[in-house]
Amino acid sequence: MIVVVDERPTVTEGYASWFDKEGVSACGLAPCEFEGWVRAISEADIRSIEAFVLGTCDNRGGLARAIRHRSSLAAIIAMNENRSLEETLDLFAAGVDDVVRKPIHAREIIARVKAIRRRASGQADYTDVGDMRVFFDGRDPEINGEVLQLPRRERRILEHLVANRGCRINKTQIFNSVYGLFSEDIDENVVESHISKLRKRLRHRLGYDPIDSKRYLGYRLMAEAPTEKAGAARGPSSPAQDADALLARSEHFAKDPVV
Repeated sequence: MIVVVDERPTVTEGYASWFDKEGVSACGLAPCEFEGWVRAISEADIRSIEAFVLGTCDNRGGLARAIRHRSSLAAIIAMNENRSLEETLDLFAAGVDDVVRKPIHAREIIARVKAIRRRASGQADYTDVGDMRVFFDGRDPEINGEVLQLPRRERRILEHLVANRGCRINKTQIFNSVYGLFSEDIDENVVESHISKLRKRLRHRLGYDPIDSKRYLGYRLMAEAPTEKAGAARGPSSPAQDADALLARSEHFAKDPVV
């Protein structure tokens, strides 16, 4: 999710719409309400925000410092109307990661956000999970070298699972990451439908279901197929095998009688 801060509603609404067309959830806030909001937001919600974009507003340095106080991972990008060396240097000193010149396309902002987060976490453009290669630049994943085309919501869910592999994430966390914090008109249960469809597509290509789910605990991505129990892996024995086993036991007791 990306949060856009600007004093002009046309800017925040316009960028939110453009980001949504690119498959990235976004919302816009006015500067007067942003600082109080970012200080009060919960830890779970702040972790679902990938970036903050600061447009035209007073005290952008103060807003950047407020963001950094709550999040060390979210990218902060400032958009400038005019070139100003002093203002640019002040913004970097306040914790901004990048300063761009307007106008700038939403796709370029998304690419810059991905690059900033990769550098911060030491990630590559992709992550290999078993036979899957999952990209973080908008490309569809590959399984055994072949592209698996996914609807953008399912691709975002898969990326979120990969980014948090090894940990369980619940439905609310996935919803906030994919749809944003302010999608009150969308039912959170839509996540279950997306994950069900994603599991079917992955199972068809991998031969197993890589998404492990536990009720009340959430979802976790697995790199390999779960191992079956020893008894289940052997399968049922035949009558001939049962007879051979019985004969072997009788021969054993004949050699070593119980006294």
